[in-house]
Amino acid sequence: MNVQIKSHADVDAKLLDGRAAVVTGSTSGIGLGIARALAAAGANVMLNGFGAAAEIAGTKDAIEADHGVKVGYSAADMMSPDAIAEMVAVTLADFGRLDILINNAGIQHVAPLDQFPVEKWDQILAINLSSAFHTTRLALPAMRKQGFGRIINVASAHGLVASPFKGAYVAAKHGIVGLTKVAALEIAEEGTCNAICPGYVYTPLVEAQIDGQAKAHGISRDQVIRDVLLAQQPNKRFATVEEIGGLAVFLASEAAASITGIALPVDGGWTAH
Repeated sequence: MNVQIKSHADVDAKLLDGRAAVVTGSTSGIGLGIARALAAAGANVMLNGFGAAAEIAGTKDAIEADHGVKVGYSAADMMSPDAIAEMVAVTLADFGRLDILINNAGIQHVAPLDQFPVEKWDQILAINLSSAFHTTRLALPAMRKQGFGRIINVASAHGLVASPFKGAYVAAKHGIVGLTKVAALEIAEEGTCNAICPGYVYTPLVEAQIDGQAKAHGISRDQVIRDVLLAQQPNKRFATVEEIGGLAVFLASEAAASITGIALPVDGGWTAH
């Protein structure tokens, strides 16, 4: 398994200097990787998500110390429009602006359509799709006022193709891609909106899946990685959170001012089939 953890040392510390970002679902995994990359590029960051209070505080303090930026934290539940509104309001109050919105929060449940729990369907659509609508509608006035905005939606390869038993997730991620295109058209004169569509990204949750699948099927870790998890990825390697973070920094920068309305696969060739 060739997972390479890259340093942020090469990131231009001034690329996003003075910008302010909200990253939903950023206390772990992809969201935390993006938050760290934005901070390394000079942006102040509002973290969001669940987890142990001490761990979140430690993460917040570490990012501030490492990169000399301000880091806030909101425990807003992405199923609650009121909580989302409070998170955006706190961001504007603490940072004085909101330049970059990363819609990353998401959950998954796997089941056949005729057995899919209704409550899980509603929860996945609320967190994976509706939350991005709420954050976007609330962030747009500030972005329009300052004449600059970058909205980046973390979709999935499943926003472009489907897999069985993932009905709610696939529907939500396809919806995110559509929402991305609409937002891009509506804010074209003030900013950009793009979607990142990762395949499998190496995170602690994926690591747990590797061990679980190996035990369940009585096969090696390498077999799980190549023949189960990465079966659809021709390059047979996981993306890293650092790669996704680096792409987010680029899309948030001035260099990407003419890139908008796209759904960019980061999937090792999965959707090239």
